[in-house]
Amino acid sequence: MRASTAVVTGIVTAMTVALAGSASARVLEKGTFNEDFTDRVRNFCDVSGFTVDLNATIDGRFAIRSRGRDQLPYYQEHTTINEVITNAATGEHVTRVEKVLDKDHRVINNGDGTLTLLVLATGNSVLSDANGKAIARNPGQVRFEILIDHGGTPKDPFDDEFLEFLGVVKGSTGRTDDFCAATVAAIG
Repeated sequence: MRASTAVVTGIVTAMTVALAGSASARVLEKGTFNEDFTDRVRNFCDVSGFTVDLNATIDGRFAIRSRGRDQLPYYQEHTTINEVITNAATGEHVTRVEKVLDKDHRVINNGDGTLTLLVLATGNSVLSDANGKAIARNPGQVRFEILIDHGGTPKDPFDDEFLEFLGVVKGSTGRTDDFCAATVAAIG
C-alpha cells in the first residue's frame, strides 16, 4: 500500500509541476511611458468659434505576459491622463483627470492565423471646474472584442497586426456625463 501511495504522490506531484509550469505567467515585456502635449482646437465640441488650448500629460505603465495552457500573450496597461482645457479667448479652464485600466480579459487562438481578444477597459474620468468642483463624471467599464493577425506566431505579440474591431460586448456600466456640454457650460 505504501509503495502505491508513493507512486500516486509522485505522479500527482509531477503533473502539478508540469501544469504549473505551462500555466504560469511569464513577463514578455513591461515598461512605463510619459507624454506631454499641447494643442489648439477650433470649434471645440462642434461649437462654432469656440477655440480651446489643450495641455495634457499622459503617464502609464504596461506589461505583456504569457498566460494559460497555450502561453498566449495578454496585454495590460494602467494610464493616468491629466488635461487642462482653456478657453483661448477668456483664459477660463476646466481640468479632466482620467485613470484607466485596459487589459486583455480573454485571448482566443482561432486556429486560422488570428486571435480574438476580449478587452476590458475600466476606470474613472472626472471633469472639474476652476475651483476643483466635479462637473461631469464617467466611471465604469466596457468590454469589446478585436481581431488580431498573429503573423504565424501566436505566442509572439511583437509581430501582431490589428485587423478589425469586432464590436462592444458589454456597454458602459457607469454614469456617462456629457463632457462637451459640461465644458461648454463652464468655460464657453
